[in-house]
Amino acid sequence: MQYAIPPAAINTLEISGQDAVFPVNRIFCVGRNYAAHAIEMGKDPTREAPFFFMKPANAVVRAGAEAVTIAYPPNTANYHHEIELVVAIGKGGADIPVEQALEHVYGYAVGLDMTRRDLQLEARDKGRPWEFGKSFSQSAPIGPLHAASAIGHPQHAAITLSVNGAPRQSSDIDKLIWSVAESIAYLSRYETLEAGDIIMTGTPEGVNAVVAGDEMRGAIAGLGEIVVRVGKGKHHE
Repeated sequence: MQYAIPPAAINTLEISGQDAVFPVNRIFCVGRNYAAHAIEMGKDPTREAPFFFMKPANAVVRAGAEAVTIAYPPNTANYHHEIELVVAIGKGGADIPVEQALEHVYGYAVGLDMTRRDLQLEARDKGRPWEFGKSFSQSAPIGPLHAASAIGHPQHAAITLSVNGAPRQSSDIDKLIWSVAESIAYLSRYETLEAGDIIMTGTPEGVNAVVAGDEMRGAIAGLGEIVVRVGKGKHHE
């Protein structure tokens, strides 16, 4: 096959303890999946049906204990951090029963859903899509995946984020309104999941703005820590 233009590179994530890498297909994000965060965003935290938005594969930035720099994106004055449990799908499927959903998980990681909050809220208030606020390059720094075959499926784990050493977000993944299994099952009713898909499961309360020069440290117990700095350029080096 001859391409008219060079095809885009495949975005990948590191896998802890392995030389192999995980190819990223699509990124699905669960919105407002912690009650306290729903409240701080001015919404009712009752257990309504989950909703999803998407990020492009080129949102992924490999992150880890060694600091990586991401660009402060254009056309925003309110750039927010959101620490999240990341789920990597290793086996696709449609209409997946909740009881079988975790069989489709390859592994878990620590991630950040970086958000142009001003653009997101403007779109929300006008009833428009969230793409400019959520779906842009470098908006998903993600740490190494930890295979479920090695660590199991975490049900309780502290999830935290600090900025320049000051605590910002602190909760536990057991406070997810919709569990990992429930989110997978619900999403698979509307879209056939594919191996390589990523699900970002939502953020706890404490989201706030960062500026160029800030350093974020995000961690989930058992999944390690990622260190992400905010730079000025268009792309990280």
